[in-house]
Amino acid sequence: MGLMTKRVALVFLLGATAGVLCPYTGHYLHAGQRAGIVVIRIFTGTDGQTHAEEINVKLMPGGPFAEVSEMTKASGVQFRRQEPHYFEDWHTAPRKQYVITLSGRGEIELSDGQKVQLGPGSILLADDLTGKGHISRGVGPEERISLVVPVSE
Repeated sequence: MGLMTKRVALVFLLGATAGVLCPYTGHYLHAGQRAGIVVIRIFTGTDGQTHAEEINVKLMPGGPFAEVSEMTKASGVQFRRQEPHYFEDWHTAPRKQYVITLSGRGEIELSDGQKVQLGPGSILLADDLTGKGHISRGVGPEERISLVVPVSE
């Protein structure tokens, strides 16, 4: 084997065994594993408070170069732009909806003080339709642009 071939083989071997940190979950993925699509769901618990959980969206083969999830019925699509330091005091979601951050940053604060960070590519499923709700705020110097997709039941 030539020197270049040995280097390529070594880089491949190290990458396959070392693992890669998944930025959404903080878990390490190893060779043979693919990062799933993580959705942060906020919902109203039996205590009337908003809680958060990670949902890993299952994917299945969707053609020679794609994986797809099950289809979710939606009633529309809305783009939203918010000022860099927006602040929405305690409120519930107006309906069950996905909120996908396209650019900028925001965060959701829950009643227990937990803060859910929302950056480019983050997917939030807002499902806290009753109870105390959550606080929403802009984080950082950029306006936040998001895509809102109401879910049809």
